Amino acid sequence: MLLQELASSSKLLRDFKEMYEYENRLKTFTNWPFVKNCKCTPENMAKAGFVHCPNANEPDVVKCFFCLIELKGWKPNDDPCHSCGFLSLSKNFDDLTVEEYYVLEMTRLRTFLVSVDQMILIFTVYHCILQEFLSLRLLSISKGWWCRARIGLTLK
Repeated sequence: MLLQELASSSKLLRDFKEMYEYENRLKTFTNWPFVKNCKCTPENMAKAGFVHCPNANEPDVVKCFFCLIELKGWKPNDDPCHSCGFLSLSKNFDDLTVEEYYVLEMTRLRTFLVSVDQMILIFTVYHCILQEFLSLRLLSISKGWWCRARIGLTLK
């Protein structure tokens, strides 16, 4: 499961590279539940850097293409603006220099790598816990503790 999340995030990092352009983000909001008389219209969501990623149970899931933060449970008057490196740009994406674009991409990659590091840490902790559990289980079986406990005998 953890490896699937890692692979999925890695694919998103590559796929979302095309999402620097507002029009590409806006195209993802084809079945967005909030269209009129609200703050979180498809236009505002796309301006805020979000990409619509619905699933069968949650039609309002979005991800910031830049920092990969996923949000759901939107209400009509929720404000889609959040603080992120992309939104803090002082000029349009089309006006960025190659150096500015490079710095943005490196920031985006660093954000991704931090989340990958967290996943690896969680995986390592789970692995250690599982190893400890298995070694204790094998010890209890080899000493016969498990059998005695099942028939109500006390350990010395």
